[in-house]
Amino acid sequence: MAKGSIKTAIVKTQYGSFKAVFEPEIDMGGYVATAPKVQGAVSWGKNLSHAKEMIAECIEGAIEARVIAEAVKEGNVRFTANASKMPVLA
Repeated sequence: MAKGSIKTAIVKTQYGSFKAVFEPEIDMGGYVATAPKVQGAVSWGKNLSHAKEMIAECIEGAIEARVIAEAVKEGNVRFTANASKMPVLA
């Protein structure tokens, strides 16, 4: 591949494997990483290896946020202003 071209890879997470797209970031250097099948999964890394790590973490966070939001919507989890501890999810 020519330098500066878009790259794709399969990124493994604790929730499965996802296709990720890596585009060179011209202004800051490094790569912008996205996971097209995971809404909101966008990250950046100083090199391709770092971008792969960051998008894997981003994918996991997006999935976890979606699960928590659904649990709140269904009334299974409730957040209060005076909560002193976060609930531990198994």
